[in-house]
Amino acid sequence: MTTNCAATAIAELEDWSVGDDGKSIQRSFKFEDFKSAWAFMTVCAMKADQMDHHPEWSNVYNKVEVTLTTHDAGDVTDKDVELAKFMDARAG
Repeated sequence: MTTNCAATAIAELEDWSVGDDGKSIQRSFKFEDFKSAWAFMTVCAMKADQMDHHPEWSNVYNKVEVTLTTHDAGDVTDKDVELAKFMDARAG
């Protein structure tokens, strides 16, 4: 597992930003409705579980707020970038 800094990671990602702690990346996703947001979360949950790498996230109606960091590394790693890219692809 390679450790990146959050600033380096977002250079590879569109619409993501560095978290307030400087050791995470975050993004807000907005969908047509609750069902679409929930479907996105379901697919991403299965990918995250497969990776054994789970996001911090919340959902209110059609919005999903996501924060990614690798807690045991204390920073953003390749796992976070991989999951972020997966989420971006699924969000459309």
